[in-house]
Amino acid sequence: MPIIMGFLATALATAPKGGMPAVAQVLPTVYEAGHFYAVPETMDGQKLKLLVDTGGGGDGGMYWLTKAAADRLHLTPVACMADGGRKIPVARVPDYTPGAGLPPPARMACGGTATLLVFADDYDTDGQLGSGYLPGRTWTFDYPARRLALEAADWHADASAHATALGFRRDDAGQRISGMPRIVIRVDGRPLDMLLDTGATAHPTAAGEKASGTPTVNGEGVASYITTSVLERWHKAHPDWRVVDKGDDLGGPEQATRLIEVPKVEIAGWTVGPVWFTERADANFGATDGGMSQYTDRIVSGAVGANVFRHFVMTLDYPRETVWFRCAGDCKPAATPPPAP
Repeated sequence: MPIIMGFLATALATAPKGGMPAVAQVLPTVYEAGHFYAVPETMDGQKLKLLVDTGGGGDGGMYWLTKAAADRLHLTPVACMADGGRKIPVARVPDYTPGAGLPPPARMACGGTATLLVFADDYDTDGQLGSGYLPGRTWTFDYPARRLALEAADWHADASAHATALGFRRDDAGQRISGMPRIVIRVDGRPLDMLLDTGATAHPTAAGEKASGTPTVNGEGVASYITTSVLERWHKAHPDWRVVDKGDDLGGPEQATRLIEVPKVEIAGWTVGPVWFTERADANFGATDGGMSQYTDRIVSGAVGANVFRHFVMTLDYPRETVWFRCAGDCKPAATPPPAP
């Protein structure tokens, strides 16, 4: 889920085109407690660490770096006039070491003069590959193998994989105006619209970690989020579902939230569980005042993250607005078919 909001959360104004390689490209990554981080290296030996976050910010086909990372790489930001009359700071992608770089953006921004955003923010990595950069191509997040790949133009899904549709926000002319993917899951027999969010982050308290067993690195792991109103509905209908008060304090100890354990979650025609969901205020996923639903095509009730995805090899086919899940363990076919792609 994006920590950066504002213009960074307003993703590509036009869906990127092209950029599908002739052969698959495996990205240089590290995998930490369920998160993928891209770790490219520049020609002069500088290394970056960028969270790969489908629910993260971006713009115009670009990924983004912090101002500190740009300064370290001696990049010089320039002002670019973006859609809607906004001025944004951009720079050229650095020269990467062969075999240790990132695929170039699927389309160039600002008349072809810039390929990444530079943003001054207190962020604990060097930046993000988010909803501006990832759309336009097909990416496989192989959680069991801890491998992230940009697929080739002739990629075909494995016969054992299940597909389900993704939704994206569009303007009145039908042009995609956000790269934030919406997916439908089912809990307790009911469909839920959710953000597909590889970057959803947990910071369990001692009580939360003891109950959920969430693996962490430096206190952080992966999560799925649910709004307070849905959590209350689940808890009222199923008082036997475990709830941990103050189970996660990602927003700080004074804002610690609850966890709820859901016995079964259906996703793309598969059933997995149990799954722990972290409470988030309804406003966090509302359609106004910075809520995530202003960037999705429908109101979402939370975000589904890598504590669910860890069971799968997951391929996001942005051009076809479809996501494929191949079961890698601890999942079984669901009784309800998924929404057709």
